[in-house]
Order: sequence, then structure tokens, then C-alpha cells
Amino acid sequence: MWSPVTILNALALGPYHTEKDISYGTGPRQRLDVYIPRHTNGAPLVVFYYGGSWKFGEKSLYRFVGAALASNGVVVVIPDYRLYPQTRFPGFLQDSAAALAWAKAHAAGLGANPARLFVMGHSAGAYNAVMLALDPQWLAPFGLSPQHDIAGVIGLAGPYDFLPLTDPKLKMIFGPPDELARTQPINFVTPFAPPVFLAAGTTDTTVDPGNSARLAARLAQAGDEVTLKHYPGADHRSLVGAISPLLGGIAPVLPDCLAFIFRTPRPRRST
Repeated sequence: MWSPVTILNALALGPYHTEKDISYGTGPRQRLDVYIPRHTNGAPLVVFYYGGSWKFGEKSLYRFVGAALASNGVVVVIPDYRLYPQTRFPGFLQDSAAALAWAKAHAAGLGANPARLFVMGHSAGAYNAVMLALDPQWLAPFGLSPQHDIAGVIGLAGPYDFLPLTDPKLKMIFGPPDELARTQPINFVTPFAPPVFLAAGTTDTTVDPGNSARLAARLAQAGDEVTLKHYPGADHRSLVGAISPLLGGIAPVLPDCLAFIFRTPRPRRST
């Protein structure tokens, strides 16, 4: 029997082509797929990080995401990254940063505009994307910074403020209790964050939608540009599934993400 995601991927057709299993590091999990529109000409570039509680997931399962965005004129990079138990915090952030650095360096060759690089993720992947956009230490080893190298960030159903930890494996992944503050995206909000779009489903019982609301409030308090949308009736999985045109009736996630990506850029503040 085909799973829902298998069906979405099988029907993910459109005017794009893919380049698969490109190495951005030396490890077997440090590979990425690229979805390239038929016509690029300085297209925006999105690096999409999938979820899976930092314990499971693979890029091939998210072809429908790459296809939907690429069919609308966006170059998309979807990387694999190391997961528990192979790595713990911050290994998956280091891999996420390395994949972003690869995308930035190769943007022009893919037909994308390196100045229009966005990070996007779902669930644990949204955590990865937001951490790269708020905490500069992850991009610094590559000579990059969120303020100058990330045009915007999209977080779908992400955990951004999720202490205290109760799950035993999450305690293993994120480390000693006295160091957990450094693992929370909400603690790295500054007045100079890239523009942020946060989305959550109102019936999500996997990641509390309050994570998105609290982060949005903290960003707004700091004077950052943030958009928060709650989609009535959408749950944790259907929120990302709605990126596929086949499930677009669940919530307008795809058009809202595209509107955020393609809007007229506002002048960026400098530190």
C-alpha cells in the first residue's frame, strides 16, 4: 500500500528538473538534492530542512516540497543532515549551516540569486532554519551571517521554545539541563533578525502552536519583521502536506510561502 507521502511524491510533476545526491560534506548524510525551475534567471533560492524529531527523515520523502516550489520559479535545495544517535546537538545545526553555505556558494551556477537566499523548514527542520537565522555562531565558520546572507526564514510547525524537556531521547539529544538555554531559538532574538514567516496548524498536537506565537511575539517586541499565521483545522503533518497542490485545500501554505518569498524586499537594517 502506498503511503500518502509516496502518492504526493509520485504526482509531483512540473516544469523543473532535479540534481540528486550532491555532496556538501564528507559524511554519508551530508548530501543534498536540488530542484531547478525550467526558467531561473536570478530566481530566489530556498534551503528546506525536513522534520523528524532530529531522529529520522530523508530528503527523498520531500520531493513534493521541492516540486511545488520549483514549479513556481524557486530553486530549492533539500539536504539530508546527521541525526540522533549519530549526532546530538549541535551536529544537525552544523550540517544545516554547511548545506546553506553550499547553496550560497553555488547559487549563481544554479540560476539563483545568492542575495535572495531563504531558509525554510518543517517541525525539527523549522527549528534548524530558525536557529541559523537567529544565532550567528552556526554560519560564522563559513564566513556568513544571518543579517547579510539570509533574505528570510519560513518556519512551519516548529519548536522554538520547548523547555522543559520530558522525552528521554530529547534529553539525550539536547544535553545537560544547565546548558539547555543555548538550544532554544527564542533566546537568540535580536533587533536585527531576517524577516520571518511562522505558520502553525490549530489542531497540531505534536508541536504546540504556542511555540510559533511566543517566538512571533518576541520578534515583534525586538522590532523585527515577523508574520504569524495559524491555519484552522491543519495538524502537524497536514501543514507541510498542504505545500503540495493536491492538498492545498487544507490550508493556503504554498501561496502564503510564495508571497513571502516573492514580495518586494524591504531595506535591511545594519548592525
